[in-house]
Amino acid sequence: MSENAAPRPPIGGLNEDPSTLPRSIRPADQGQPHPLYVVWEITLACDLGCKTCGSRAGPQRDSELSTAACLDAVAQMAELGIREVTLIGGEAYLREDWDVIAAEISRRGMTVGITTGARNLTPERIQRAVDAGVAGISISLDGLEQTHDAQRGSPGSWKAAVEAARRVAASPMRLSTNTQINRLSMPELVGVADLLREIGSTAWQIQITVPMGRGADRPAMLLQPHDLLELFPLLAWIKQERLTPNGIRLFPGNNIGYFGPWEQALRYGGGKGAHWGGCGAGKWCLGVEADGKIKGCPSLPSDDWTGGYFGQDRLAEVVADTAELRFLRERTRDDLWGFCKTCYYADVCRAGCTWTSQCTLGKQGNNPYCIHRALEHDARGQRERLVHAQAAPGLPFDHGRFDLRVEDAPPADPNATPTIGGFDLATVTGLPWDAGSVWQPADLKRLLKRIGRRNLVQIGG
Repeated sequence: MSENAAPRPPIGGLNEDPSTLPRSIRPADQGQPHPLYVVWEITLACDLGCKTCGSRAGPQRDSELSTAACLDAVAQMAELGIREVTLIGGEAYLREDWDVIAAEISRRGMTVGITTGARNLTPERIQRAVDAGVAGISISLDGLEQTHDAQRGSPGSWKAAVEAARRVAASPMRLSTNTQINRLSMPELVGVADLLREIGSTAWQIQITVPMGRGADRPAMLLQPHDLLELFPLLAWIKQERLTPNGIRLFPGNNIGYFGPWEQALRYGGGKGAHWGGCGAGKWCLGVEADGKIKGCPSLPSDDWTGGYFGQDRLAEVVADTAELRFLRERTRDDLWGFCKTCYYADVCRAGCTWTSQCTLGKQGNNPYCIHRALEHDARGQRERLVHAQAAPGLPFDHGRFDLRVEDAPPADPNATPTIGGFDLATVTGLPWDAGSVWQPADLKRLLKRIGRRNLVQIGG
């Protein structure tokens, strides 16, 4: 953090009080549920080529909303009672009127933030964000320098992101960060946590990389469900030893879960009784694409989950009436299948993250990335393994399909050195934030290799 930057309190305060968040669900909301939070892709144009990108961002869409249409969309969001909007891309700042849109969101009383890869988040753009009333900027950091650059497809992207993060931290805006967890980044999470302290981040959102878009083309980089058995105790240790002492709040994304012994420790507000309450798509949150598509969640596959379009439909009517948005808030245990249908927590969890389950197994309602589920199998001496069965067609927000197999777990060796993602625990916990990478260049290349449609491989190596 800059020596001249005044430290700001972390989001929600030191006591992890979810009620202080703009998108928090208040007692009045429970009686009349409606979306409180929107993630809005305002352009598909991007200055990076990320290997994990679900939208396959790069060139802008042919039919992106005009400035006037975007401002009308903002008005409809305000009328619906939206409290917070996050602008994303592609890369939001590559749309010339991004700050006009941000300023209108702020003017109408909604909190506005930006999530960015920050490859070209210049001082001039940061000042434009301040002038537009942007409350905070979240910068993506997917590992240490070489690991991040390999995933982002752009040498120098880590340095650019870190430099931009320092500038944001020195501004009136709040700096937060976000990280995708996969086989490459998992052994480097401790180093990343130390980097967050170094740059002045107040909050860290984490989520598991999902096989959507370009992520679907690289199954070797994805976690296996049983990798959660290593991941969750590591996350709890990082929060206790690295984050909380430095005032950094941890926000597990919607596919970090569910209901294992670390639920209270990891869930934001867990100490106050907060727990996973099921997918909020269409109920508490919305996603909007640059061409006006309205979905219950920004990550859901567009073909199956688009309920309407800004410029053609009224937002309130889309939310209230369309099957695509109503289904996720109305589904029950009867809509689930596989392990999730039989789970003790099914009525509350409702199969966790819809995006993750559909992009992994080809349909919603059964999510293998669940710590409770991994522990249940482990107690029986088993584990679940995902095997790539169908390639993605190569379109934005697309996915392939994996087959799920239950197999005997390898016998535990009581004398074995504990490891995280194949690296011994001492290496992982002692990795400096400026180490560059825990991986050799050949390993990064191997794990990020794009597969052909006829070359299906088992994920996770």
